[in-house]
Amino acid sequence: MGTHGDGIRAVLFDMDGVIVDSERYWRTEQPDHIFPATLDGEHPDLDETTGMNYREIYDHLDEHYETKISKEEYIDIFDATAHEIYSERVSLLDGFHELVDDLQAASVPVAIVTSAPPSWHEIVTERFDIAVDETLSAEDIDGNGKPAPDIYEYAAGVVDREPGECLVIEDSKNGVEAGKNAGMAVIAYRSGPNDDTDLSAADVVVESAAELRKEIRSRAGL
Repeated sequence: MGTHGDGIRAVLFDMDGVIVDSERYWRTEQPDHIFPATLDGEHPDLDETTGMNYREIYDHLDEHYETKISKEEYIDIFDATAHEIYSERVSLLDGFHELVDDLQAASVPVAIVTSAPPSWHEIVTERFDIAVDETLSAEDIDGNGKPAPDIYEYAAGVVDREPGECLVIEDSKNGVEAGKNAGMAVIAYRSGPNDDTDLSAADVVVESAAELRKEIRSRAGL
């Protein structure tokens, strides 16, 4: 096993907008479909809620905006939309399987750390035959969602690494801040839908799948 660059000994991937290109669909479904069905009057800016668990999004909307449906109705709408997006629309990050294989061969565990519930991430991992070491959802923990560090702190324990040994791959402002708040190195991935998102808290911002793979390999000493 080679020496690991930057002391990186685990890689933690966000799912939405990183492993699969779902944010491009969520960014139209939410303002065009979900927010109008949920809210009277003003709608939030998408960066305000991107990266949050969808149950927390409803609580946020209920607190700051005028909701017109129940949380249960909102969850039903979100679930149906998610099932269609993950089953039929999304595509996988180019080169993801080979990257995971190479990391695991170098004894660098790979985890998916997502705000999405298990019923969503299971569609993705089964559809694309993804075999990572751990898949963790914000719904698995009794803690606060991104941008709080709770999910990433929990992930470090699950993969048996110190936070400073973990590399986080994120695409949202909330996600980048969650990784940094946990004391981890963070690569932010710009892929089109998040071109205007403030990712300045990240250690580095990359703008293509090839650049992302190269940066991860370098930091993991591959």
